[in-house]
Amino acid sequence: MPKKSLAEISREMAGIDIAILSTHTENGEIANRPMSNNGDVAYDGTSYYFTYEQGRTVSDIQRNPKVALGFSSEAGLFSKGVYVAVEGTAELIRDKAAFQQHWTSDLDKWFDNGIDTPGIVLIKVKAKRITYWTGREEGEVVI
Repeated sequence: MPKKSLAEISREMAGIDIAILSTHTENGEIANRPMSNNGDVAYDGTSYYFTYEQGRTVSDIQRNPKVALGFSSEAGLFSKGVYVAVEGTAELIRDKAAFQQHWTSDLDKWFDNGIDTPGIVLIKVKAKRITYWTGREEGEVVI
C-alpha cells in the first residue's frame, strides 16, 4: 500500500484544533499539555501555539527545543479517524507581526488585550518526522 504524503496527511488532519504538546522538564521528565492550533489547521509541517511567557512550557523549550505533538480525530461514519505523532523543534517568537499572522478572535478569551497582552509568546513547532495511523494503515514522513 502506498505511503501518504504530507499533503495527504494534512487533508486527513483538517479541522483538528487541539494537539498535545510534549516538552522535557528540567529534571528530565516529559510534560504534556493540550494546546490549540488557534483554528490554523492547514498543516504543512509547522504549527503555532500561543502561551504565556512565565509558563513552564516556555522554560522547557528554552532548555530543550526538541518537542513532540500528538493529534487525533475520531472515527466517523465516513472516516477511520487519524492519529498523528510529530517530532520537531520548537522556537519561541516574541514578534507582534508574527502574532498578528496567527491570531484568531477565539484567542481573545485567553488573552485579554489580544496581541498586546503582556507576556505572551508564540511557539512555532517545525516537524522533523511525522508518523501517522489511519485504520490499519501507518507510515512516516521525514521532513
